[in-house]
Amino acid sequence: MIEQYPIPENDKPQVTNLSQVDVETVKAELVRMHQSLAQVVNGEDVEINQGAVVEVNAVNVSAHQAAFALVQAEEVTIQQSAAMAVRAEKISMNGQVAVVVAETVEFGNAYAGVVVGREVRSEKIETIILLSSRVEGNVTAVIDTRGALIAGLVGGLFAGVMLLLGRMLFGKK
Repeated sequence: MIEQYPIPENDKPQVTNLSQVDVETVKAELVRMHQSLAQVVNGEDVEINQGAVVEVNAVNVSAHQAAFALVQAEEVTIQQSAAMAVRAEKISMNGQVAVVVAETVEFGNAYAGVVVGREVRSEKIETIILLSSRVEGNVTAVIDTRGALIAGLVGGLFAGVMLLLGRMLFGKK
């Protein structure tokens, strides 16, 4: 009978270099990926060039021509890439993203679904919903912070009136 002992968390490799591979989970202080796929990447510094990752948990993430489902980090730099959701303290990005939540957001030329940030700076960004207290640059938003507030108030007023009418018309006497 062969006994297996789990590897302690502090014994994870310091550097992992991946090239043209498909892996499930990577844990290291520094992860470098080139033309590779991964399900989950955990590390201090993650560098991805022409790769795809489902979930990244790191301190610093740097990517060029990559695709992500979920990125959680303190600082994220993404160039010519796409992501579903990015959550970080600071994000610098060129590419497409569905949802961004950060303290500071810096976009070059980007397309985003929802952007939530304390500060948003941009060369050119097109977004559906933008929630920010400070915005600088060329931003095209379908719904900005003021528009979201007005839409919420109008929607709440409409729902209240409909409930009141419903009770008046169909309420028990």
